[in-house]
Amino acid sequence: MWDYSEKVKDHFFNPKNAGAVDNANAIGEVGSISCGDALRLTLRVNDDSEIIEDAGFQTFGCGSAIASSSVLTEMIKGMTIDDALNVSNQDIASQLDGLPPEKMHCSVMGKEALQAAVANYRGEVWKDDHEEGALICKCFAVDQPMIEEMVWANKLRTVEDVTNFTKAGGGCSSCHEAIEEILAKVMLERGEEFDPNAAPVVPTVSDAPKAPLTSVQRIKRIEMVLEALRPQLMADGGDVQLVEVAGNTVYVNMTGACSGCQMAAMTIAGIQQRLMEEMGEFIKVVPASQMPVAETMVQIETEGA
Repeated sequence: MWDYSEKVKDHFFNPKNAGAVDNANAIGEVGSISCGDALRLTLRVNDDSEIIEDAGFQTFGCGSAIASSSVLTEMIKGMTIDDALNVSNQDIASQLDGLPPEKMHCSVMGKEALQAAVANYRGEVWKDDHEEGALICKCFAVDQPMIEEMVWANKLRTVEDVTNFTKAGGGCSSCHEAIEEILAKVMLERGEEFDPNAAPVVPTVSDAPKAPLTSVQRIKRIEMVLEALRPQLMADGGDVQLVEVAGNTVYVNMTGACSGCQMAAMTIAGIQQRLMEEMGEFIKVVPASQMPVAETMVQIETEGA
């Protein structure tokens, strides 16, 4: 489990500027629900002064992703688009009084969405199709220029750092060697020597052991994660309901537009990814229709008790 600042918690529980901006003339979309995080940033820019008059966000992701998106919209309102482009992912994290190292990629996603929105406003094509460099991490679609930029901007020095900031290397790990080559190249350019055994550059959260969650605490935490995802699902006419938790298997009902939708499997995969990140353990999300009969009976009897 990760420790979050009070500002992160505030922006998570009381997000600012959630939803799409009316009459937006700049839209930036990054990420993918299938990879666990997605952000749509909408801006209303004054055409004469190029000042951002309003900003809104729609995020599918964890508490850190929602908090990063929320604080970003607060930071850039009133800025010119050129000034807004100077906001770094570190600025976003600092405004939140820090993020856990494993969640720094959420601040990077906010910066990317802003770049994409400004490019959209200017009628430019924002490069996110990997034409400019080799696709290094196929699990999360992260290319070489992206990794190089983050290594330079944040003085990263380990594969773990790169994973924390970009997600690259967080899947099958087959790209770790390629990431090490990029680290060695960039560090040589800045006059440093790559050490594969170096400690991560970002201070880690306390490693003090914590008491394991009780069954009730686990269910409440799972419900909290689902509650955070619910607004995005409801915006598309759908919803998710927790039915049962059996060990590491979470049974849910997808309702409304999410019921029988062709994208339902992808949505469930996104929910599963988010639960695993928040719980820090392997979790499998399964439609309640696939629940074994014995477990269904236990759940029904419990409800009737």
